[in-house]
Amino acid sequence: MNWRERGACRFEDPELFFPLGEGVLSLRQIEQARAVCRRCPVLRECRAFALRNSEYDGVWGGMTAGERRVAARSRSEDRRR
Repeated sequence: MNWRERGACRFEDPELFFPLGEGVLSLRQIEQARAVCRRCPVLRECRAFALRNSEYDGVWGGMTAGERRVAARSRSEDRRR
Protein backbone atom coordinates (compact mmCIF):
# COMPACT_ATOMS: atom_id res chain seq x y z
CA MET A 1 0.00 0.00 0.00
CA ASN A 2 1.29 3.44 -0.96
CA TRP A 3 1.90 5.81 1.98
CA ARG A 4 -0.46 8.34 0.37
CA GLU A 5 -3.35 5.91 0.70
CA ARG A 6 -2.86 5.93 4.49
CA GLY A 7 -2.68 9.72 4.85
CA ALA A 8 -5.10 11.43 7.22
CA CYS A 9 -5.58 14.08 4.53
CA ARG A 10 -7.10 11.71 1.99
CA PHE A 11 -10.63 12.50 3.21
CA GLU A 12 -10.05 16.25 3.62
CA ASP A 13 -10.64 19.03 1.12
CA PRO A 14 -7.29 19.36 -0.72
CA GLU A 15 -7.64 23.15 -0.71
CA LEU A 16 -7.15 23.10 3.07
CA PHE A 17 -3.49 22.23 2.45
CA PHE A 18 -2.92 25.01 -0.08
CA PRO A 19 -3.58 28.33 1.66
CA LEU A 20 -3.19 31.53 -0.32
CA GLY A 21 0.15 32.46 1.24
CA GLU A 22 1.63 32.24 4.69
CA GLY A 23 0.53 35.60 6.07
CA VAL A 24 -1.79 36.42 8.94
CA LEU A 25 -4.94 35.64 6.96
CA SER A 26 -3.72 32.15 6.13
CA LEU A 27 -2.42 31.21 9.59
CA ARG A 28 -5.74 29.71 10.67
CA GLN A 29 -5.93 27.54 7.57
CA ILE A 30 -2.31 26.45 8.02
CA GLU A 31 -3.03 25.50 11.62
CA GLN A 32 -6.09 23.49 10.54
CA ALA A 33 -3.97 21.64 7.99
CA ARG A 34 -1.30 20.97 10.61
CA ALA A 35 -3.94 19.56 12.95
CA VAL A 36 -4.71 16.94 10.30
CA CYS A 37 -0.98 16.28 9.86
CA ARG A 38 -0.47 15.80 13.61
CA ARG A 39 -2.87 12.85 13.63
CA CYS A 40 -1.46 11.36 10.43
CA PRO A 41 0.24 7.94 10.53
CA VAL A 42 2.44 8.80 7.52
CA LEU A 43 3.56 12.32 8.51
CA ARG A 44 7.25 11.45 8.19
CA GLU A 45 6.86 9.85 4.77
CA CYS A 46 4.87 12.85 3.55
CA ARG A 47 7.44 15.33 4.86
CA ALA A 48 10.33 13.38 3.38
CA PHE A 49 8.56 13.21 0.01
CA ALA A 50 7.96 16.98 -0.01
CA LEU A 51 11.57 17.76 0.91
CA ARG A 52 13.00 15.26 -1.57
CA ASN A 53 10.79 16.53 -4.41
CA SER A 54 11.05 20.25 -3.62
CA GLU A 55 7.31 20.73 -3.27
CA TYR A 56 6.95 24.52 -3.54
CA ASP A 57 3.36 24.92 -2.43
CA GLY A 58 1.11 23.81 0.36
CA VAL A 59 1.38 22.11 3.72
CA TRP A 60 3.10 18.73 3.50
CA GLY A 61 4.08 16.68 6.53
CA GLY A 62 3.00 19.52 8.79
CA MET A 63 5.42 22.00 7.19
CA THR A 64 4.67 25.06 5.08
CA ALA A 65 6.55 25.75 1.86
CA GLY A 66 8.64 28.36 3.66
CA GLU A 67 9.58 25.93 6.42
CA ARG A 68 10.57 23.34 3.84
CA ARG A 69 12.79 25.87 2.05
CA VAL A 70 14.57 26.64 5.32
CA ALA A 71 14.96 22.92 6.08
CA ALA A 72 16.33 22.24 2.59
CA ARG A 73 18.87 25.07 2.89
CA SER A 74 19.93 23.79 6.29
CA ARG A 75 20.39 20.26 4.95
CA SER A 76 22.36 21.61 2.00
CA GLU A 77 24.66 23.59 4.30
CA ASP A 78 25.19 20.54 6.52
CA ARG A 79 26.27 18.49 3.50
CA ARG A 80 28.88 21.08 2.54
CA ARG A 81 30.55 20.91 5.96
